[in-house]
Amino acid sequence: MYPFFELPSFTSGMLIALIASFHILPSHLATGAFWFTVSVERDAIRRNRPELLDFLKKYTLFILLFCFVSGSLTGVGIWFSSTVASPRGISGLIHNYVWGWATEWVFFIIEIVTIYTYYYTFGKIDSRTHLRIGWIYAWAAWISMIIITGILSFMLSSGKWVETGGFFDGFFNRTYWPQLFMRTGLMFGIAGLYAIIVASRLDNQDVRKWITRKAAIWGIGGMAAAGFFCTWYLFSLPEAAKALLFEGTLPYLKKLGTVAIGSLAIVTTSFIIFGFVSPWRVNTVTGTILVLVLFAGIGAAEGIREGIRRPYVIDNYLYSNQIVAHDLPAKKVTAETVRFGTEGFLKNLFFVPDQIKDAPGVHPVEAGRIVILLQCGNCHALERAGIIRPLPVLISRLGMSSPEELADFLLALESYPYMPPFVGTDEDRLAAGAYLASLVR
Repeated sequence: MYPFFELPSFTSGMLIALIASFHILPSHLATGAFWFTVSVERDAIRRNRPELLDFLKKYTLFILLFCFVSGSLTGVGIWFSSTVASPRGISGLIHNYVWGWATEWVFFIIEIVTIYTYYYTFGKIDSRTHLRIGWIYAWAAWISMIIITGILSFMLSSGKWVETGGFFDGFFNRTYWPQLFMRTGLMFGIAGLYAIIVASRLDNQDVRKWITRKAAIWGIGGMAAAGFFCTWYLFSLPEAAKALLFEGTLPYLKKLGTVAIGSLAIVTTSFIIFGFVSPWRVNTVTGTILVLVLFAGIGAAEGIREGIRRPYVIDNYLYSNQIVAHDLPAKKVTAETVRFGTEGFLKNLFFVPDQIKDAPGVHPVEAGRIVILLQCGNCHALERAGIIRPLPVLISRLGMSSPEELADFLLALESYPYMPPFVGTDEDRLAAGAYLASLVR
């Protein structure tokens, strides 16, 4: 176990979620935009319409500035926040998919080289060569998505990997293909939306109308595909995830689902209006509003994906509180739940002061805070005014106030399918109860 990264009131888990949700916009735009770009450039070449290049220059510059600045920063932010908030989760992914990450980084480097080459060679090389550079970027970006999706879907449904430890047994899991096609559809939808926004700033009204209609067709097709494959994705979920989502175990997931569906409907309707009814009505303001709506939908969808993965950060292997949940013989990994329950949770933490580790009953509140922080702090704020599931408020609702009552309640965590069970000896549990009682007081 590593020392805990505590983000008061907000929780470290929510920090990762916010950065990751924002990262999806630039990353999916960077992946889908050049498929739209090369389509437009091919039309410009075949139909001898050089006026379309003005749009392409502005669109490519927008991708450069937005995707490869904010996208790169949030990508680094995901790695940093995940490493400090879930170090063993990141370690597990790297140990299993280090060559997957390495391959993805190769294609990301290709993306960087080709997009700069593409932008700065407008009008300086022949059109056919320029178009080929765009195709190289488009394929490299999508291959990056192919790899990343395998690792993300593995975290939700590890498949045969828990038995074999094999790279591809975890990579090509039951949710891989529907999630890949769903994200592919979404990337086309996002690319279409941003194309409409960029086109709204063009002076040539004929080009503006033509690009807007073409982008609307891409957007409608992308959103429809995303919705269709989302349905497949939901049916392919593990049974435990389906129970959390559909049986009302976590009611907030259905609310997030309503937000996601509403966002998809609003953006799709806007494509119809701006593309075929009133293309002149789109401008920077309406475009920005639609981006915010889309961001809300993406954030809700990511919240669902994270929620249905509970209580694991890696399915059937690692709990969200960094404790190894089950044996993994193929990787020579043994579960820590039994060992911590026998030897003691605190006694296996190397960064705890000796006076607390050796005698938690002498300093129960201090010892209990460490236990609760590590086992609950990723998902619960410890302050009464905390924003994310504040423990003092939740405990007050239980009507319990004594350390013994709260210590006994910790034994019941196993009955909550979305929470990891309490791990530790009776001494650890009594110390945790003492700390929780202090929160109520």
